[in-house]
Amino acid sequence: MLKMISKPAVKLVERYLPDPYIFVLLLTLIASVAAIAIERQTPLAVLRFWGDGFWGLLTFSMQMLLVLVTGFMLASSPPVKRILQKIAGTAKSPGGAIILVTLVSLAASWINWGFGLVVGALFAKELARLIRVDYRLLVASAYSGFVVWHGGLAGSIPLTIATEGHFSADQIGVIGTGSTIFAFFNLAIVVCLFIAIPLVNRMMLPDDKDSVYVDPSVLNDEPETVGRITRPAERLENSFTLAMLVGVPGLLFLLDHFLLRGGGLNLNVVNFMFLFLAIVLHRTPRNLLNSLNEAIKGGAGIVIQFPFYAGIMAIMVQSGLAESMSEWLVSFATVNTLPFWSFISAGIVNLFVPSGGGQWAVQAPVMLPAAQALGADISRVAMAVAWGDAWTNLLQPFWALPVLAIAGLKAKDIMGFCLIQLFITGIIISVGLVWF
Repeated sequence: MLKMISKPAVKLVERYLPDPYIFVLLLTLIASVAAIAIERQTPLAVLRFWGDGFWGLLTFSMQMLLVLVTGFMLASSPPVKRILQKIAGTAKSPGGAIILVTLVSLAASWINWGFGLVVGALFAKELARLIRVDYRLLVASAYSGFVVWHGGLAGSIPLTIATEGHFSADQIGVIGTGSTIFAFFNLAIVVCLFIAIPLVNRMMLPDDKDSVYVDPSVLNDEPETVGRITRPAERLENSFTLAMLVGVPGLLFLLDHFLLRGGGLNLNVVNFMFLFLAIVLHRTPRNLLNSLNEAIKGGAGIVIQFPFYAGIMAIMVQSGLAESMSEWLVSFATVNTLPFWSFISAGIVNLFVPSGGGQWAVQAPVMLPAAQALGADISRVAMAVAWGDAWTNLLQPFWALPVLAIAGLKAKDIMGFCLIQLFITGIIISVGLVWF
């Protein structure tokens, strides 16, 4: 049945879903018109919100570009490629490949979202080299595992409210991860998704006549061979010693960060780890630079689109539109249904404000007073916002950009499959938030 349903969904999305750049332009116009029509903002005010906020994600944009580049360089190093090849070799059929890539992506995303995006996409490419399987579904399966990230170890909302002095501390205090990430209801949702998402992806596997395959030869990322070294500069470029003199201290810093200082994972730490592992595992600067030249080709979408999303976020937040949307949906809620409506509102807001931390800053002033007034479980409401933020990433192509860049596909190629997962995971998460 899922195969029958997914086929028209895929065709619909392939026909009508524009390139993510067009998508962000349309969202910009929708947010602007809504701010004027609903919030009674003047066109000049909206223009200023947009222009002043346009460069608000520059740091994050660079972080995301580095997620793509450093993750690619690490995964293309000979030792990591051998590991990926060995794991990929355990899949003996197209269905097995779909299940395996989904499980790897789910596990990696639960640990850290940036890690999950890169590992899932690169592992999908490795599987496609070995097994003849629909490449669109394979990459969509790798991306679908991303939906668990905000219920995992790097979830920005649960980690924010577990931090001393967070912006809502005076209102709700500090809520430890035992009440959020490691709460029974959250772990139950994660377990259900780990079971359902791979099975749904497997059941969507198209028949051979409807499948789209990729030539394995176009997926090869073989480094350039080094010819005869004649110049002193070439000796430096191919120096193992120079790479180790820089790479090993980087790894020592990570040991100090984790073991001696008790530091945790964040996006900067993940990028640092990817980069210095890549420096060591590629063995020479020239090998690393060859890999970098391949990696950087897919970063154009990130560079051009993220500033537009920063502008949209500024319009949504400063005009009051995001707050109004949240208040309207929460107005339907009771003590028992508040987590559900928080989840739905977060999913809608995420289409315009695709940032977990930024979304919590927008929605917390609405959700927390509502939870206190109704006597609802604040930790469950916070996790409902977190899950809503992650859920509609199956529809919002913002976070798919690194995956698509690595895989060499377009959003329309995978979003039809993700649309099916959107409905199924939405049901599972809703039930878990209300009943578990």
